[in-house]
Amino acid sequence: MSRIIAIANQKGGVGKTTTAINLSACLAEAGKRVLTIDLDPQGNMTSGLGVDKGEVENTVYELMLDECSIKESMADTVVEGMKVIPSNVNLAGAEIELLGIPEKEYILKNAVDYIKEDYDFIIIDCPPSLNMLTINAMTTADTILVPIQCEYYALEGLSQLMHTIDLVQQRLNSNLKIDGIVFTMYDARTNLSNQVVDNVRANLDTKIYKTLIPRNIRLAEAPSYGLPIHMYDTKSAGAESYRLLAKEVMEREVD
Repeated sequence: MSRIIAIANQKGGVGKTTTAINLSACLAEAGKRVLTIDLDPQGNMTSGLGVDKGEVENTVYELMLDECSIKESMADTVVEGMKVIPSNVNLAGAEIELLGIPEKEYILKNAVDYIKEDYDFIIIDCPPSLNMLTINAMTTADTILVPIQCEYYALEGLSQLMHTIDLVQQRLNSNLKIDGIVFTMYDARTNLSNQVVDNVRANLDTKIYKTLIPRNIRLAEAPSYGLPIHMYDTKSAGAESYRLLAKEVMEREVD
């Protein structure tokens, strides 16, 4: 049975795309059939998986405007057997072009329904905003995974995200659940990181993953080479952490 996870946080710079890339890649490394969907007009997930976003013929933009089929929109990634539905700057105009389309909140879901049983996991990288693209991700997904950076303003904007999820649950996708929260950019040497983790645990009534993603230079370097961390530096702390996160995600599947 397929599991569709949206990686979402409207606050930028929280490790959202890094988590989407490396969780997907580590699930594929573990033998799972994985499809990734880049819903961010910046296209960082696309390039981070070794795909030239300027060269692709079809992207999620063409898919959502019904100019190609979902299979025609897929591209191979550097990870063996893992595909991506790429994105580029064209997607930035999609919101305006979708205005007059009926049931525009379900465009992505209707496309993904055709192929979802071909995959064990479908990972969607959401844009860093609460717009129609994010709504499409939430109507498509079974669960939402929220990365939070271990910094002072970690909780800022999180209540807004939770409110949006609540509205989507009420009006568009009653089956949507919060998969959990993942702490990123964790630095064990600082009191602040530990305080943020404790603060979030105390204030949020939701699941929190045990795996903490460290602040790691190799993680920051990997996207510029178009490689996920387990291929760029397989023994790095970042690679080990995302493998542990993938293991936790797979174990939750059984729950």
